[in-house]
Amino acid sequence: MTRTTEHTVTGEGEGKADRRSQMAAPLAAPLAAGAAVSQGASAAPSAAPAVEVVIPVYNEERDLERSVTRLHIYLAESFPFSFRITIADNASTDQTWPIARVLSASLPGVRAVHLDEKGRGRALRAVWGASDATVLAYMDVDLSTDLSALLPLVAPLLSGHSDVAIGTRLNASSRVVRGPKREIISRCYNLLLRTTLRARFSDAQCGFKAIRADRARELLPLVEDTAWFFDTELLVLAERAGLRIYEVPVDWVDDPDSRVDIVATALADLRGVRRLAWGLASGKIPVRTLRQTATAHGPEGALDPLPGVPSGLARQLLRFAVVGVASTLAYLVLFVLLHDWMGAQVANALALLLTAVGNTAVNRRVTFAVRGVARAGRHHLQGLAVFALGLVLTSSTLAILHAVTRTPARMLELGVLVAANLAATLLRFVLFRTWVFPTTPTTTAPPPLTPPPTPSMQRIHP
Repeated sequence: MTRTTEHTVTGEGEGKADRRSQMAAPLAAPLAAGAAVSQGASAAPSAAPAVEVVIPVYNEERDLERSVTRLHIYLAESFPFSFRITIADNASTDQTWPIARVLSASLPGVRAVHLDEKGRGRALRAVWGASDATVLAYMDVDLSTDLSALLPLVAPLLSGHSDVAIGTRLNASSRVVRGPKREIISRCYNLLLRTTLRARFSDAQCGFKAIRADRARELLPLVEDTAWFFDTELLVLAERAGLRIYEVPVDWVDDPDSRVDIVATALADLRGVRRLAWGLASGKIPVRTLRQTATAHGPEGALDPLPGVPSGLARQLLRFAVVGVASTLAYLVLFVLLHDWMGAQVANALALLLTAVGNTAVNRRVTFAVRGVARAGRHHLQGLAVFALGLVLTSSTLAILHAVTRTPARMLELGVLVAANLAATLLRFVLFRTWVFPTTPTTTAPPPLTPPPTPSMQRIHP
């Protein structure tokens, strides 16, 4: 278990009637329930800050003081919302932690947290998971991203417009200064995410992100990575949950002194992509439950792009239509191949049966986002029941056609079957959505997602 220590001083400089002491918000919640927090004697209770900015650090004794001081000045003088800065030291072996303690004692609204284990993701999970702020943000300690992008980053989250916000260096309007090696690696990595995980966000690795605290509480229990892949995993889960991700083009200057091991990080990211892809494909990651949780919670509920249309209906209709076109084409090919050998009715029944099985399997996965083997047998049995209704409809249509025209032309026969299949398809969609794969589960709800245990903490006196 990770041991977390925390050092906070609030009320430092409270006699100063300047903007800095007015805007900086003191610590309101410790990292562990019942843990003691060191505060200045004159500190008074205060409301939770609007924004908490976390700076994860590991052996950053050279840049820490300069960067935190610069960030604090910017927030105090230019930022219109209450804030807190948290220095999250993850197992530094140099003077980073003593410097962080000095900064927390000298700057109002700054706190320092120490973890005994390394990992940027681990540090963010510990701080974000215990925060009382409305919006949680983080940035790299080198402040490679211009600070003027911070307000555009958090404003859509505070307004309720979006759930997650990221800085992107890959937008056409971004201004980026970095070497070709890092540029190529970054673009290749994001291309990999788009092809393997169907990611739609443009830049997973920019160390400049924010998330609404209520959304973080929903997603963090599912994020397994504790290092650099933490960002990617969080974003993919947010996207699969149907959350709105807002992107801010940033001005970004590469830190020439960056000590990130590119090869080791790249290999770890590839392992993370493989693990995440398998979790999504196998159903280990409960995407459907996550979408329902995200829809049910939050101050405004899920954002629906089509007012008046039930949530997810437009997307499901589009995917169902694509699957239906492919299924109908396969049905027609099978019907033509079997017709002369078996006759119209038998060919219709066999072609419909074969395509119905495939149609149910594809719609289960693609249209209604159901993964894994749980209830798969039941879904296919229900799909066969729906198939029986379609068979009755198409067989009746064929019987009527043959009663009217003893030897109908092949094109007329196919045209009548296509029309009957369209009617059967509409019936199939309604039954799939309301009975086979209902949007609101009719069974008992799955157990709530349990967050990992909060790290223990000990008191440190200034």
